[in-house]
Amino acid sequence: MKNQLLLTLTGLIGLTLLTGLVLIFEWSMFGLLAVFFMTVAGVKFYLVAFEFMELAKANRFWKVTLMAICFLILTVVSLLAI
Repeated sequence: MKNQLLLTLTGLIGLTLLTGLVLIFEWSMFGLLAVFFMTVAGVKFYLVAFEFMELAKANRFWKVTLMAICFLILTVVSLLAI
């Protein structure tokens, strides 16, 4: 169990570093960059919610509701950035 949490934590740190490295480059395609950042944020949210908050053990209603709200927020923010 500890190895899975360590792997998840390593993945989260890697995604954070990837986001920082991409941010260093000033791209002219700001809309596409915003969609990329929102996708990475969604993946990070999923990993934290299901691994560290143990949402995997929760009722199916809460899983679906949380992921639907996350998807809705990330979609709205991505569309506003384009």
